[in-house]
Amino acid sequence: MDHDTQGLVVEKYRAYLLLLARMQLGGHFQGKLDASDVVQQTLLEAHRQRGQFQGTSPPQMVAWLRRLLAGTLADAFKHLGRAKRDVTRERSLEAALDQSAERLASWLAAEQSTPSQQADRNEQAVRLAEALTTLPDAQRQALVLRYAQGLSVAEISAEMGRGPTAVAGLLKRGTRQLRTLLQNPE
Repeated sequence: MDHDTQGLVVEKYRAYLLLLARMQLGGHFQGKLDASDVVQQTLLEAHRQRGQFQGTSPPQMVAWLRRLLAGTLADAFKHLGRAKRDVTRERSLEAALDQSAERLASWLAAEQSTPSQQADRNEQAVRLAEALTTLPDAQRQALVLRYAQGLSVAEISAEMGRGPTAVAGLLKRGTRQLRTLLQNPE
């Protein structure tokens, strides 16, 4: 894969990386770290290190990008004075990002209706992340907290400062809209 092609391929995963970054940052770093900035830095790092990528498949590209995102997050946390950058911390972030990616894959598997739709989970995860970016912020946040982070409706209510009925409505509307977006790609 030449460098220009790789740059286009890496950019394709922006929404996916943004979703993973938001999942890691949660509400705890709101106002201190911007997930978009973290992803932009990750993509710049991917461009700088493009010669080091040895993979040939989308899953290998995604795994490489998650490792770079973990390093970028570790640097950002260090910069905030939250933790010193060390290998253990980065591995912990890599594990958390891998777990988030697995939750996304599980979410997709639960939402799919035919075997052909389950064929390429990496592509589906990218589509899901892109579809999530089109939802209103509250719906996106509720869906990510519920399905990607595994929180209960009560925990989401506490996190978002909304009642359980309001959260249930956000989840219902968001899920319906996501299904429509994923079944009818443009």
